[in-house]
Amino acid sequence: MVKVAAFDPEDLLVISAHLEGARVRASDMVYLPKERRFVLAMDRPVAGGASERRQTGLHFERVTRAMTSKMPAGSPDAVLNLIGIGFEPVDAPSGHVVLLFEGGSAVRLTVECLEAAMADLAPDHSKE
Repeated sequence: MVKVAAFDPEDLLVISAHLEGARVRASDMVYLPKERRFVLAMDRPVAGGASERRQTGLHFERVTRAMTSKMPAGSPDAVLNLIGIGFEPVDAPSGHVVLLFEGGSAVRLTVECLEAAMADLAPDHSKE
């Protein structure tokens, strides 16, 4: 079971490395503007496990805006494959968190500062 927090771009790279290749349903991503939080659940590959995947949660705090680009239209059950997560500073400590998916889909979060946490939710979610 993995738990990682990120408060700077280097920390976010660690989370991105753990989640590379994760599968995310479009319906499993949600922006909660009143809480200023963006939350998503995914199945991530486990390092060293050829087919082992773990259900994992990720959330970003202090989010003031969430935008999507090239998301599959009209299909909330569409599965997206995460390529990576990056941070673009704007006016430190604020900036944009960018989640990139295969096929050019992306989520861009405007954040007051970088504050994220990732945790495995189940030890052995699926074997495919």
